Amino acid sequence: MVFGLFSKDRALQRTIEKATNKLAQQPDRWGALEKLREDGSDDAIFGLCKRWSVTSNKGVEDEQEKNWVVDVLSEKGEACLPGLVRFMKSADQLAHPLRVLEKVANHDKQLAVIDELLAAEPPGYVRMPDKRIDLIKWFTEHKGMSDDEVLSRVAPYVVDFDENSRFTAIEGLATKDPEKIAKPLIDALLRPEEESGRIKRTILEVLERTKAPLGDRASEVAGVVAAGPLSGSFKVDGKIVKSR
Repeated sequence: MVFGLFSKDRALQRTIEKATNKLAQQPDRWGALEKLREDGSDDAIFGLCKRWSVTSNKGVEDEQEKNWVVDVLSEKGEACLPGLVRFMKSADQLAHPLRVLEKVANHDKQLAVIDELLAAEPPGYVRMPDKRIDLIKWFTEHKGMSDDEVLSRVAPYVVDFDENSRFTAIEGLATKDPEKIAKPLIDALLRPEEESGRIKRTILEVLERTKAPLGDRASEVAGVVAAGPLSGSFKVDGKIVKSR
């Protein structure tokens, strides 16, 4: 019995290796992917997900296979969640699995998964920020999340160590309630550690675009604008940021 289980595990692992071999012929990968779909176990689902982490030599075929995995897992519904979430915890990029999560999980489950993933990606130095950038981008663009749900989770990343993560978080807040995004954006703009001109410009652009109220911090923001190279592009007038 134990030997039989071991043999089955070995066979499944070989199938996963075929499905994720970027140098294999596409028909061979398709055959392995089909076997994993038919298996349907959590390990097989995890193996299907691993196809997203491999980039084959032919771009059209590569995207075709990755989108096929999205469709297959979406059809399986909630049953795919254990394998999917297991993959998301170990993956470096999340664009494809997040598409599946949105289709197969309800609002509360999506939040639970996102919270678990963000807990492992606290603001600070990370060698590969792609994962948190994918999370922030997906979360801020998600139509089913409230502003409060987004703000509480994304605002900490406007001061992340990685500049691209900061940029993604700042841009993501641009579609949220101006009253609520004003404080974290002003805090980010005024912090002495922020040396990126790109980030400062992006913050001011979002404050200007949303007409976010500066309140009693208008003079501080005006001081930053007047003292820097962005004074020719922005001004503070009527306690909001305006373009010149």
